[in-house]
Amino acid sequence: MLINSPIISFTILLIVIFAIPPIFERLKLPGLVGLLIAGVILGDSGLKLLNSESDTIKLLSDIGKIYLMFVAGLEIDLEQFRKTRNRSIGFGILTFLVPLITGIILGRFFNFSWNTSLLIGSLLASHTLLAYPIVSRLGVVGNEAVTVTIGATIFTDTGALLVLAVCVGIHGGEFTPFSLLTLLSGLAIYSAIVLFGFDWAGKEFFKRTGDEQSNQFLFILLALFLASAGAQIIGIEKIVGAFLAGLAVNDVLGRSPVKEKIEFIGSALFIPCFFVDMGLLINIPAFIKTLSSFGITAAIVIGLIGSKFIAAYLAKLLYRYNNVELLTMWSLSLPQVAATLAAALVAYQTVNSANERLINDAVLNSVIVLMVVTAIIGPMITARFASSLTVSQAELVSDRLLTCWDNERNDLVETNNHLFTVVVPIYNPQTQRYLLEMAALLARHESGRVVPLAITKGHSQMDSPLLKMGLAQSRERLDLATEISQDFNIEVLPAIRIDDDIALGISRTSREQNANLLVLGWSPNIGLRARLFGTIIDSIFWSSHCPVAVTRLLSSPTEFKKILVPVGDLTRQSVSAIRFAQILADVNQAEIVLLHITSPRTPGIQIELFVSKLLDIASQTKLQVNNNIKTIKGADIAKKIIEEAVNFDLVVLRSVRYRTTGGVAVSEVTTEVIKGLKTSIVLLGEPN
Repeated sequence: MLINSPIISFTILLIVIFAIPPIFERLKLPGLVGLLIAGVILGDSGLKLLNSESDTIKLLSDIGKIYLMFVAGLEIDLEQFRKTRNRSIGFGILTFLVPLITGIILGRFFNFSWNTSLLIGSLLASHTLLAYPIVSRLGVVGNEAVTVTIGATIFTDTGALLVLAVCVGIHGGEFTPFSLLTLLSGLAIYSAIVLFGFDWAGKEFFKRTGDEQSNQFLFILLALFLASAGAQIIGIEKIVGAFLAGLAVNDVLGRSPVKEKIEFIGSALFIPCFFVDMGLLINIPAFIKTLSSFGITAAIVIGLIGSKFIAAYLAKLLYRYNNVELLTMWSLSLPQVAATLAAALVAYQTVNSANERLINDAVLNSVIVLMVVTAIIGPMITARFASSLTVSQAELVSDRLLTCWDNERNDLVETNNHLFTVVVPIYNPQTQRYLLEMAALLARHESGRVVPLAITKGHSQMDSPLLKMGLAQSRERLDLATEISQDFNIEVLPAIRIDDDIALGISRTSREQNANLLVLGWSPNIGLRARLFGTIIDSIFWSSHCPVAVTRLLSSPTEFKKILVPVGDLTRQSVSAIRFAQILADVNQAEIVLLHITSPRTPGIQIELFVSKLLDIASQTKLQVNNNIKTIKGADIAKKIIEEAVNFDLVVLRSVRYRTTGGVAVSEVTTEVIKGLKTSIVLLGEPN
């Protein structure tokens, strides 16, 4: 009775989701593999603690399945697709058709029906950008081959799901040319309604709700489930509707905090439940039998790897890419996770009137093996070859290497006599001195001003005694801030703001003051609540119009003589960190070291090329600063940075978030570094 209890089942699921993925990630294996194995152990083939037929598991798995496809739609970068639309469509057609034809041939070779063979082909045709964080971290997203591969995802995933919808429709009922035409017509009309209707409705709703994140969050969830329910009503699979809904609201959400919360809910709960359920469905005797016969599994894995390579090779010939770009496109299009697994489960659960499944145990088990193999080797190959990619000089120029606080950059200056402005929100008198000193040093260097800002929590009645007390405390803090700032002989413009939302109050004031930089004190993440609802700093990162410097200062900024800047790539964010450090070094006549940590397997010529580019970028400034570059080989980047930082007064880091389709979190080096550093830190965040 306890095992059949929904509460007990849900508790077991939470324990698995909480404990298993971190263990497997420490073993350098994808966390989702751990969830699959946990499902096998807890299911009918193991301890029998979870039952895939229970209402609880069914509900959570169904939600996870549609959430997985919804997130896959959300994470397709439409802006990247628009940049190279024609070539993305070209490669999308190649990397869709070649695996599709390969799958059909394999299906017919193993005596499956034409419909099942077509379905197997569609399972091979899609791909998941599991290695996107790697190319992002390397700073080569601007390379055309990478951009084309990212753009091709929209074509492969959409095509694979449309084929799935047709195959499921044919398998589930009497097939006639008229029924197929009816299904395709209904699918076309439905897709147009979702893609254009939801996009329009979302933009109108977000325009009218402003910053009401809770209502926006509910609207997006409603769009997801409406699209899924609508798909079922017209007779197609609900994951098709979920994916289309993700594409529809993609532009609406952009990079807003609501998108972060939507993805967090999915990756923390529902999507892991789907992977555990996949494990519950694995029949160990059938799985062993499939692997022992080996034929169909080997054919599917080799067929996928070979067909994706052929597609990338044809793209190389067509668009005249080099071998490194060929291998990067191939490795990026290899992983089969999101659409493949979701579609495989749908096909496995589709039963016709004769009680026949669309795909059998052997195909399902082979797809799971395919997922594990490609999820491991795809990112490995990407990491090996993508580091050798180059981004054109034109791309670097268009990416604006100069930051908002460079004298050469005037596009954000609204008037010719606009002063460089640093806004400093203050609250804690014990830490505000170092904050203000940092802001004053930067402002003095740029002949600008400092705006100390005190936010007083609003009340419904403006004559409230609590409000009066808050305003009095704010004035006291501002008086102290003015004294500190005036020691640096700069203009000080103290400001008080009454606002219900502290983060938005800070961002709005900085926009009103046309600030060039926000300097904040450190506020550590406080666990689940911070991840769900975000900290004040998170909200400011999302809403700010200018760069944000979050500081943890252990000594006065005037005493910084040795500054360390870890540089992992040559993106705009890295250059911003370099420029920030150069200004501080110029002010204090300090030593600056740009630290680049490479893999032990990185060729020496590649390191020399990176150092040459880094030196060129670092020298593009009028500041009189000696830029020292140090390269170290090591597998553990965070550990190396922490070891090197011991001899420095300040470490300048950049804030970057990586996420992959399916909610598979990628370890953030910055987070590990911050935990281990015993020195002062500046964490830079760029405006969205």
